[in-house]
Amino acid sequence: MLVLIFKGLRKVVENIQAQIYTPLGHIVFYLNNVKIKKGFVVYGFMKVHVTRRGKVQIGESLKVNSGEYNLIGRQQKTIFWVEGDLKIGDNVGMSATAIICNYKITIGNNVTIGGNTVVYDTDFHNLDPKIRIYKFKDKNSAIKKPVIIEDNVFIGAHSTILKGVTIGQNSIIGACSVVTKNIPPNEIWAGNPAKFIRLLNDK
Repeated sequence: MLVLIFKGLRKVVENIQAQIYTPLGHIVFYLNNVKIKKGFVVYGFMKVHVTRRGKVQIGESLKVNSGEYNLIGRQQKTIFWVEGDLKIGDNVGMSATAIICNYKITIGNNVTIGGNTVVYDTDFHNLDPKIRIYKFKDKNSAIKKPVIIEDNVFIGAHSTILKGVTIGQNSIIGACSVVTKNIPPNEIWAGNPAKFIRLLNDK
């Protein structure tokens, strides 16, 4: 009986928390000039930073777990840092994810991004050590290339998606993978660097 009461109370608390965090999430996006469509739900506090040059477009039914609400460990906040053009489609879910958009990142519909995944469209720094000593020049000369994650992609937890890659529709990225090159549709890839494992429908 005590177990049932505990579980019932836990569910009530979770529902109350959703009623708190989601409106706060709306406010954070609004203050960054980001319009949110219906169905947005967030658990936990996010970090959102959109610069004056940044543009963000988010579709319907975005679901976000952030911080302690990423229940698989490594409970960082979900981060949206945008100085470029970020587009997120409908019915996208993510947990403790960091999206760092300096140039262009496009995420399609029905995409699931596992806990602690990071998506980078930039190298952040120049490869030349003589340039790296100059902070402004270093940042502005870093190589930037677009990232495209197509519809129905599933990205396993703790993965890293690097600049210039396209992940084809329906493909799956195994946990802890580092994606450095394009992945065709309907394939499973995993590893560091990520390599082809098999076609999606092969057994």
